[in-house]
Amino acid sequence: MNLTESLLHALKAHGARQIFGIPGDFALPYFKVIEASGILPLYTLSHEPGVGFAADAAARIGNNSGTGSDGSGGRALGVAAVTYGAGALNMINSVAAAYAEKSPLVVISGGPGEGESNSGLLLHHQAKRLDSQFRIFEEITCDRARLDDLERAPADIARVLGNCLKHSRPVYLEIPRDKAASPCAPVPAIEPPAVDPDALAACADEVLQRLQQAQRPVLMVDVEVRRYGLEAQVAELARRLALPVATCFMGRGLLADADAPLVGTYMGVAGLPEVTQLVEDSDGLFLLGVILSDTNFAVSEKKIDLRRSIVACDGEVRLGWHVYHDIPLAALVEALLARTAPREVAFEVPRSVYPRGLVADDAAIAPQDIATAVNDLMDRHGRLPIASDMGDCLFTAMDIEHTALVAPGYYATMGFGVPAGLGLQAATGQRPLVLVGDGAFQMTGWELGNCRRYGWDPIVLLFNNASWEMLRTFQPESRFNDLDDWGFATMAAGLGGDGVRVHTRAQLQAALERAVATRGRFQLIEVMIPRGVLSQTLQRFVAGVKRLNAGK
Repeated sequence: MNLTESLLHALKAHGARQIFGIPGDFALPYFKVIEASGILPLYTLSHEPGVGFAADAAARIGNNSGTGSDGSGGRALGVAAVTYGAGALNMINSVAAAYAEKSPLVVISGGPGEGESNSGLLLHHQAKRLDSQFRIFEEITCDRARLDDLERAPADIARVLGNCLKHSRPVYLEIPRDKAASPCAPVPAIEPPAVDPDALAACADEVLQRLQQAQRPVLMVDVEVRRYGLEAQVAELARRLALPVATCFMGRGLLADADAPLVGTYMGVAGLPEVTQLVEDSDGLFLLGVILSDTNFAVSEKKIDLRRSIVACDGEVRLGWHVYHDIPLAALVEALLARTAPREVAFEVPRSVYPRGLVADDAAIAPQDIATAVNDLMDRHGRLPIASDMGDCLFTAMDIEHTALVAPGYYATMGFGVPAGLGLQAATGQRPLVLVGDGAFQMTGWELGNCRRYGWDPIVLLFNNASWEMLRTFQPESRFNDLDDWGFATMAAGLGGDGVRVHTRAQLQAALERAVATRGRFQLIEVMIPRGVLSQTLQRFVAGVKRLNAGK
């Protein structure tokens, strides 16, 4: 077994199911082993940011409940493979997004070999120093290793991959190109760190006591629940405790396939009033795996007092000023389940109502019409998982019936949607619905040209208002928010798919039906939206942010 094969077997054992990548000269030796070994399928894309987004989405959507023999708990790793310098540094933004949103992404980079490193010459792709890339990745990974010592490499790989799963954050591994095919021992299995049973018991008891004392307890869930493969267990816990469940903005799509008392998504003043009131009036708010970010809580109608909430995130549990350290989320949920008996609980849950019944006439299309049309479509043909970019397309997704969703809700990077859709289909085999704006499509939409090689056929709804419209809402006087009309639908055929431009609600409905009926080629529906026409959710969100910035 050589070094690359040892790494590939370890990746597979830890939950990796595919690799997304772009080769380069420093990476050619380990890419050769990836292809020849067939240990994991390799999907090459066109631009490194797309590689990172696709691998990130595969990790996000691939996590599920269960127990793997490797200790991964049935969880998935995303893997992005690139070359030194020009490849890895071109993927920085994608990796930063995965770090911010706690996605278990493994970055593999080629690197200079020992001989060329000692040549005394500046190497192509080198920035300031030979180790500049390694040092840069320190800022956006939770662990990293340069695999230049073949005796130490198996232990380094085990530690790095273990930390990737433990912290659910990106890690970095660099393979010198003269070591990729060198003999190497298998990667050993590492036992997960033990949890202090007394601390865990005391924590679980205190959490339950706090919930039992509350008159209006509510459970809010976020991305860590998915990252650690806990959706089924959390749904069961909510049923046993008779807790209504809300997702936060980042956690939209959670529990879509679980039997949970889900009320909807909390978005403060931007969301549904009944959900906002339920969360903000709670005297026992249990934040399970929730990232305390501005996109989740900056537009609250009433400021949530975190001192009166239960916050379980980042491996610790906080109850006011009382903090339990080193309590993994999975261990906490397991302990809570062990203390609550299964029971059938019937209680009223105010569930969100999503728009349906599109009037298919000649009226111009608004974002609300897109949500309505998608809800009608999924009623007729079944739910589709969604990959959404940032902008009004993501706020429109809040009006679509609860379904699996991947989106950069906190880091808020543009360019995520299309490559994330490809990663979603590669990881699950399900046909995704991609929501993307014209500005983001200009960045990474061209990755659709890779669908034909791999048999992917996403349905892409492109919101085209020839504008960075979300930015315009904050600064309407700036003309730099104007974009040209690129005519994206006409480009679809050259990329290997089908494209259509729609202006009316009737055309939108017909295009969606054709798209669902056509398999084997991606379907691009370019939805023309007048400038200044926003979803109601985005309008409320912008108003809330402006009010916050004004100090009101």
